[in-house]
Amino acid sequence: MARDERNTRIERLLGLLREDDTDKCDDVVPFGPREFTDPEIAARERELIFGRVPSIVAHSSELARPGAFLALQMPRNKVIVARQRDGGVKAFVNACRHRGAQLEDRPSGQCRIFSCPYHRWSYDLDGSLRTVTYDHTFGDIDKTASGLVELPVEERHGFVWIVDNAAASIDVAEWLGPEMDAILASYRMDELVGYRAEGFDEPVNWKIMQDAFLDGYHVKFAHPNTAGKIIHTNVMAVEDYGRHARFLSPRKSIDRFLEEDPADRDLGRHVTESHFLGPNSTLLRQPDHYQLLTFRPHPSDPARCRMEMRVMVPRLEDSGLDEAAWEKRWEKNWQILLDVLHAEDFPLLRANQEVLASADAGGMLLGRNEVINQVFHREVRRLTAPDEP
Repeated sequence: MARDERNTRIERLLGLLREDDTDKCDDVVPFGPREFTDPEIAARERELIFGRVPSIVAHSSELARPGAFLALQMPRNKVIVARQRDGGVKAFVNACRHRGAQLEDRPSGQCRIFSCPYHRWSYDLDGSLRTVTYDHTFGDIDKTASGLVELPVEERHGFVWIVDNAAASIDVAEWLGPEMDAILASYRMDELVGYRAEGFDEPVNWKIMQDAFLDGYHVKFAHPNTAGKIIHTNVMAVEDYGRHARFLSPRKSIDRFLEEDPADRDLGRHVTESHFLGPNSTLLRQPDHYQLLTFRPHPSDPARCRMEMRVMVPRLEDSGLDEAAWEKRWEKNWQILLDVLHAEDFPLLRANQEVLASADAGGMLLGRNEVINQVFHREVRRLTAPDEP
């Protein structure tokens, strides 16, 4: 993205900050607690959102070489994602086609084949059935029809995307749309490496979790000693692309330019540039790295979800740092993120979920100033709306 174009967006943000204002929607939007507790609503989301549209499950560097795999729980399926011998990626339901035993219980690893622990049937990296043990006694079967069930998967912009439905297809560029596809291409995240990724299973609906990481209204109240010291509250410049959005929040270091003309200075280091990547991710562009937060619903319980946090950074050889300094920088950054999650975000959001289960929890509101949250809820409603007859 050209510096001049980015600075123009940041200068608009400065204007909002000078006026103690923020981008706003047209109206306040009501919503209710059932959206976070109702099993029927949760089932529709699993089928009509995650069973239809692409969502990110990994950075490409997490599958660095052939035979690398990840095993994960998606909303509809247990899944294996594996790097192929030709460099591509495939995804499969994590179930043997003999009696349905789970093939991999490790969250990640390296292998040549997938071997069932129950009866030792084995499958190649491409999902094809390789071995039926004691096949001379088992009986005749069509091996070509008994490979692993494949799920739609695509690599784009340094990420691995999946549609969690074997009957679906995938087209990430179409899903992103031209604006967001171009934005992600400009970031060249395929040239970065995932420093670390970690997942957390939390007793919180996935939408409550996603809402928290799209929200610039809570910063100084929920994070008074961390982010609240660094980032202004309730000031955001938003670009709404429909399924996705980009939003800028000013860091307090930008305050010097409230009166001083920034001229040709690059103001990028004075903002946090965030992106809602529908349906379930927040991507944060920091001055020297990227953070990705993803939120997936539990396969049956509306009051549970899986959050995953990833940090993507310049490769050691591109960083200008020696190995010790590179490791120290990113380990410190990672630990700060973990501390904020566990000490501030998670306790607040767990209590939020518990309260919404109250028998008489009342209706709620999204304010005009909560633009990205309104975009998120609008897109959830759109994706789960009844199909036209």
